[in-house]
Amino acid sequence: MDRRVLFATLILLAGGATGVGVALFAFVGVDDATTGTTVVWESEPAAGDDGSGAVVATVDGDPLLLRPAVENGSRVVRATIVGTDETPWTVPIAGPDAERRGGDDGDGSGDGPVGVSGLATGTLGGDPVVALTTASGGLVVVDAADGARRFAVDLGGPSGIRPAVGDLTGDGSAEVAAVTADGGVLVVDGEGDAVAEASLSGEVTRRPLVAEPDAEAGERGGLAVLTTAGDPATVHMLDASGGTRWTTEPSVNPLSWNAADSRDGPVLALGGANGNIETVETSDGSDRYEVKLQDRPIAVGDADPGRVYVGGSGSVWAVDLLDGEVVWKQQYGASTRINEPRMGDVDGNGERAPVVVNRAGEVLAMTQQGEVLARGGPAEVVVYGGPLFADVTGDGGDEVIVVTDDGTAIAVDT
Repeated sequence: MDRRVLFATLILLAGGATGVGVALFAFVGVDDATTGTTVVWESEPAAGDDGSGAVVATVDGDPLLLRPAVENGSRVVRATIVGTDETPWTVPIAGPDAERRGGDDGDGSGDGPVGVSGLATGTLGGDPVVALTTASGGLVVVDAADGARRFAVDLGGPSGIRPAVGDLTGDGSAEVAAVTADGGVLVVDGEGDAVAEASLSGEVTRRPLVAEPDAEAGERGGLAVLTTAGDPATVHMLDASGGTRWTTEPSVNPLSWNAADSRDGPVLALGGANGNIETVETSDGSDRYEVKLQDRPIAVGDADPGRVYVGGSGSVWAVDLLDGEVVWKQQYGASTRINEPRMGDVDGNGERAPVVVNRAGEVLAMTQQGEVLARGGPAEVVVYGGPLFADVTGDGGDEVIVVTDDGTAIAVDT
């Protein structure tokens, strides 16, 4: 493939008030020989969600697309077999006090569907599950196989913030962690019984992150929660019992974040409104580095053990988690905002690599080295969430699932 590669040497900014560095990187340009894409499946819309709350869960080897939706004025979670029009189950979702109110709305008025968070998937007791929180303050977990309600828990405060599913203790059993908008934290086990609680200062608007422990490496796990207390925010790392291990105030105003592993231990990667990425050590909250990527907000996405992938306005970066070096930068779609990058195996070689979709629905699939595998996608759509993945065609590789702002899922073969 005829490619244009421009190596740009950028100066490491020395200290000053910001201490922000920018490293040497390879800029990889998209050329006319880039492989196109084909739309191979399109679902019916799912009213009631802007597309950012959908997930894919694997049940008995088959992918299910799960979307929060509204049917007949009520909130539901709808499962669709990817690549078909089959809906094996739909489960209604009500707020924790719906029976007392006589309605299922999220604001106490009884005249509308309950507001919900984006969905989170995981495994509890060996079973695939999907979890969400309601704006009125409930944590609801259902079995992904059939939609049967596993448990519902009152959080004691308003939520609608995506929960997290992961193994906080390293004992092989996952927990579900949920937060409320006013700083409440609740961690429950696979039966819905509380195992940890906390009350933090400030408001919460971002999902909590489970940092799973690595016993062999001597790494402790924890639950990271981001609040508005502090200037501009505070990261709280809680232990498995809800106690605070440490707190820190990051330099950036984080609009997105994720937990990631590096060659020198796990970190939290924060994407700032100012276009900077900052990483914080999960062990003690110390700052590892801050790197300037651009002057507009960025979205931190998935990571492999060595680097994290970041989307911005018209650009995608691979950032080394150890030292903040920008390994490569890829540009496409002019200045259109790119949603959080995610990783999938689009060519079926067993290696997960970054894929992004921008707000206009254009997909860009790359190798881990930043080389473009395919570019294209649906036209005249609006997309707010990152890509999802499922093997729709049965060729052994993932197709990219783009969910538009009306809940329509579109499978793109790269």
